Amino acid sequence: MSLSEKTLFISGGSRGIGLAIALRAARDGANVTIAAKTAEPHPKLPGTIYTAAQEIERAGGKALPVICDIRDEAQVAEAVAKTVETFGGIDICVNNASAIQLTGTLETDMKRYDLMHQINTRGTFLVSKMCIPHLKLAKNPHILNLAPPLDMKAKWFKNHVAYTMAKFGMSMCTLGMSAEFAKNGIAVNSLWPISTIDTAAVRNLLGGATVASMSRSPDIMADAAHAIFMRPSRQATGNFYIDEEVLRAEGVTDFSVYSPGGADQLAGDFFVPDEVFANSQTKVRRIY
Repeated sequence: MSLSEKTLFISGGSRGIGLAIALRAARDGANVTIAAKTAEPHPKLPGTIYTAAQEIERAGGKALPVICDIRDEAQVAEAVAKTVETFGGIDICVNNASAIQLTGTLETDMKRYDLMHQINTRGTFLVSKMCIPHLKLAKNPHILNLAPPLDMKAKWFKNHVAYTMAKFGMSMCTLGMSAEFAKNGIAVNSLWPISTIDTAAVRNLLGGATVASMSRSPDIMADAAHAIFMRPSRQATGNFYIDEEVLRAEGVTDFSVYSPGGADQLAGDFFVPDEVFANSQTKVRRIY
């Protein structure tokens, strides 16, 4: 099985995990829409929608770069329409775009609060809403939200309640939409890493090079996402997947390829439930 000629709509896919998922699909010969805001090079962030499109084409896929702020309903509608016009439909929706700020209640200004909720929760809802009419027509439709398990412990809220609310809003989209659209055969799942992933967010906001050296590459999330997309949509829905658990279920035992730094111990990511760490065969240490 592969994603050959399948069409993916990925929000915020110009870099990091979103781009890794796009490239993994492209190696199968998939069509990929990169719907993101970065049209011009950013001084602190790698990649644009156009460089991402070039990488997708080189990897063997077809790319449609679309300038899209997922907070804007008209822009999302236009991006979805362009995707359908170009590729004939949508098979997979990946809600990857996200905003983060790890501040307490008094330190969080409302402009940033609004940004996180507009991109994370509202953006996931909106992009899914626009894609669903087309997903209903697909043979094995999937929505995948890069969102954490709903582990409702106070420790995940007390230091950054605004961010946690925004990310868990994405997770609640998974919970609700998976049930709502089960009758249509649309799989709606979340995927989250057990360890930190070496992305611009980690390097710029979440610990820099030290934490990056204890992180896995985005390829582990891409391979886990690909495995999920291969599963029958009517049977694999409403799950809060952890990347390593997905791949172990697929028979993967050697995860060293995802740790180019060769770290003996990985940094555990936010929101990973205690029981996941307890059951993991990998050395993971909580740092958040």
